[in-house]
Amino acid sequence: MEGLYLTEKGVIAVHEGSTEKKMGVRKIRQMAKRLYEEFDEKYAVYRDFREKGLVVTPGIKFGCDFAVYKYGPGVEHAPYMVSVKKAESKITATEIVKTGRLATTVRKRFIIAVPGLEKDRVEYLIFKWFKA
Repeated sequence: MEGLYLTEKGVIAVHEGSTEKKMGVRKIRQMAKRLYEEFDEKYAVYRDFREKGLVVTPGIKFGCDFAVYKYGPGVEHAPYMVSVKKAESKITATEIVKTGRLATTVRKRFIIAVPGLEKDRVEYLIFKWFKA
């Protein structure tokens, strides 16, 4: 994802294998779509966070799509764990509670990111847990 993002920005050039041939954004995206399930949705969220100046890493160790930092790993712990869902996706109350409990245990905010409700826009549902 970072390679595609930086190629779109013109910061890096990606080469195919050891050849001099540069890969375009379209080709990189096609390859990524074969590697990542629901790539377009996840990349829309990734790009949105990066455009906001945040650092985004894989969230697999938290059971989510992304861990998101203000400053980056090694400088701070990720304050956010993010799951990407399509607008038509269903999520149960049990899933929310499980993820919320995990987020609380690892001291993070749980965010559900929903891309594509409006063109090039991502909506965020941020859960804050409190004791009654």
